[in-house]
Amino acid sequence: MAGRLAVIGAGLMGSGIAQVAAQAGWQVTLRDLDEAATSRGIAGIRKSLEKFAAKGAITTESVEEALGRITPTTEFEAVADADIVVEAVFEKIEVKHEVFRQLDKHCAPHAVLATNTSAIPVTQIAAVTQRPESVVGTHFFSPVPMMKLCELVRGYKTSDETLATAKAFAEEIGKTCVVVNRDIAGFVTTRLITALVVEAVKLVESGVASPEDVDIACKLGFGHAMGPLATTDLTGVDVLLNAARNIYQDTQDEKFFPPELLQRMATAGDLGRKTGNGFYSY
Repeated sequence: MAGRLAVIGAGLMGSGIAQVAAQAGWQVTLRDLDEAATSRGIAGIRKSLEKFAAKGAITTESVEEALGRITPTTEFEAVADADIVVEAVFEKIEVKHEVFRQLDKHCAPHAVLATNTSAIPVTQIAAVTQRPESVVGTHFFSPVPMMKLCELVRGYKTSDETLATAKAFAEEIGKTCVVVNRDIAGFVTTRLITALVVEAVKLVESGVASPEDVDIACKLGFGHAMGPLATTDLTGVDVLLNAARNIYQDTQDEKFFPPELLQRMATAGDLGRKTGNGFYSY
């Protein structure tokens, strides 16, 4: 199936998606706002591939081969020949709307327009295009080269053909898919982790238990690979806060209302691993 992929957004998620697709033989266009952003993305991909090579998981030759399939750009017009486009920009509906208006204008009629959103309903994102049947959610997990799951999300007008193409693409680049048939805010995975994180933060906030003990309880009691607060630090306190806000806004369900501690941490810039401080210090 390998064809042409365009990824919009060269951050952690976008560069991860570009990397695994290039490794699977896809020609990838990686687009961001400026050359500094695309350069950071390419440097991150090189570092990731070299780590795999150092462990013997891939050959040193395949590092350069994969990088050779990725073309960085700042131009939206570069998506014109893509078979699939994956948007991986910031989780704000206004930002995503602007991207999808551009994709609607520049993409080929056959192109599948995918969004990597983790919490915003696909129907809302698709509404600004003239082709909502071609829009689908492809929610990858971080770090993309390591995580096997892809959550496929059907919007109100997503066609069976679009969903099937997205599934074939995700499976070809090494992912196992689950299908979300109705695009409620947060889908399945973000809804579950957000409910757990909100409750975990409340336990810490009210002095019931330390972050370490909450995480140990989840790891040893439930067999989780990582506790909810360590997961929050890895994902980003701001990202989890946004997800909770999006889901609460859509549902008005109190269990998703962001606790004050989460809001204060985000305001203070304690966003987890990326800033060196969150529920833990790094």
